[in-house]
Formats: sequence, C-alpha cells, structure tokens
Amino acid sequence: MLLDDIKEKLPFMKKMKVYAFVGPSGTGKSYRAQMVAGEKDTHFIIDDGLLIKDNEVVAGESAKKATTKVATVKHALFYEDEEKQEIIKALKKYKPQSILILGTSDGMVQKIAANLGLPEICETTYITDVATKQEMETARRIRVTEGKHVIPVPTFEIKKDFSGYLLDPLQIFKSKGKGKAPYISEKSIIRPTFSYLGKFTISDLVFRQIIEYLATQTPAIYKILKTRVENYGEGVKIYMEVTIMYGYNVVEGIKDFKEKARKEIEKLTAMNVVELDVVAKNIYVPEKEN
Repeated sequence: MLLDDIKEKLPFMKKMKVYAFVGPSGTGKSYRAQMVAGEKDTHFIIDDGLLIKDNEVVAGESAKKATTKVATVKHALFYEDEEKQEIIKALKKYKPQSILILGTSDGMVQKIAANLGLPEICETTYITDVATKQEMETARRIRVTEGKHVIPVPTFEIKKDFSGYLLDPLQIFKSKGKGKAPYISEKSIIRPTFSYLGKFTISDLVFRQIIEYLATQTPAIYKILKTRVENYGEGVKIYMEVTIMYGYNVVEGIKDFKEKARKEIEKLTAMNVVELDVVAKNIYVPEKEN
C-alpha cells in the first residue's frame, strides 16, 4: 500500500503531531517513555513493534521476542506488510492527535514514521536530555550483564505476547519535580514457564517515592523528616514524620493527605495499605519580609 493511499484513507494523520524519543539501545528509553509522552501530552507510543495507548498494548507484537538482531530491527521498523497493517488499523480506530516514536537513531524513527504513513517528525527528544551519563551507563550495564529489557506497559498487559515466558514486574515510580506529573515504568524479567504465575513484587522504595512525591504536592506539608516502609506481602505499613506549614489546620491537613496517599498507593501498586501513620513533628513559620 502506498503512503498516499494510507493518508487518503486516514485523513486525520495529516494533522497528527509525531514526536520522537531517540537514544542508543539499552540506555533507558523505554523506562522513560511514559514520562516523555506525558510531557508531550500524548497518550500513544510506538516502541519495538508495539502500539501503546496509555498503559495498554492496543496493537503489534514486541520485537523483543525476536531471536536475532536483524529480525528485531525489521520488526521494530514494520517492514512486513501484515505488521504494518495491524498498526494502521489501530491508528484508524483510535485516531490519535499525537504519537511518540522510540528509536535508536534519527534515521530509525523517521523510517518507522514513513513506513506507517505518518507525518514527518516535528520534535525529537534525546535520551541525553532526560537522563544523566551515569543513569545511561547503569541501564546499559544491566541490559548487557542481566539481559533485562523494559517495556513501558504493565507486565500483565503484555504477558500474552510472550508465550512460554513470565515477565516479573518491578515497578519504579519517578518524579520530575514539584508540580510535574510522575510516571511509572516496569523492569521486565523473563522467567521459565514452570513459574508462569510468578510473584508480583514491588520494592519498598516505590512506596517511599510515591508518598514522598504526594507530600511535596500537599500545601499543608512543608518538609518530610522521615519515612519508613514495611512490606508484609499482603500489604504495606508506612510511617512518616513531617513539618506542617504554618496557617494550616494540622489535624485536617494530615487527614486529607492520608486519604489521598492511601488511595493513590493502592491505585498505583494494587497493594493494600495496612497502616499509614503521619506524625506532625513541628510547624514551619515563614520569615516575614521587611
């Protein structure tokens, strides 16, 4: 099918904004994909043969299953007409206003856009824009030594795409700073079929990062003094000490924060909050300007 034919059948593509996220293989692109997509206000990502809408795979098959490097590249570029048509069909269904394409080079993301009949890329984010040299080296070392690959969707969304394997997720919560939306990624570890049901594990650090991020977004809380997390498998216990901002009702401020924190933690991790204690140790009084 010619590209002009594709655009004629899918006129919305002409107005679609196409963004790219570029970086060498194994440097953490997929890990940060949801964050970059959020900054571009786009809900759709193309990564390694998959079309992802928010946290759901809506079309394609992961190129990470390929047995050779050549096959992986071909699959990620949508060389096969069948693979291409599946993605185009999904695009026609969802009619996204924008999309983020991941690739290892400018040429690769441009080729993906061209193969799918998408408009030219309007803006490119490079891995060096969002990750430090140390973070990229760490990601690369894990890829080479441990063979871990990241796919920017929940593991249970893509389990059907990896017949005979289990992807055991370790969710990582990241914040870009005060006032900016957080994002969640998963590191996926291949396991043999006999442990197919696996074990859903979440690091204590995840809970600490979530609640501390929420605290920074709460006007009544000036500073976090201490956070302690105990994970019991069936649920988590969290203890936090804070400094309250002068002018806020301590009891109401902490109550509102606890309700919000409990709801968000359970939504993001699917684990119960067995106990959540937040203690106000002191009050911060801003100095008056002369």
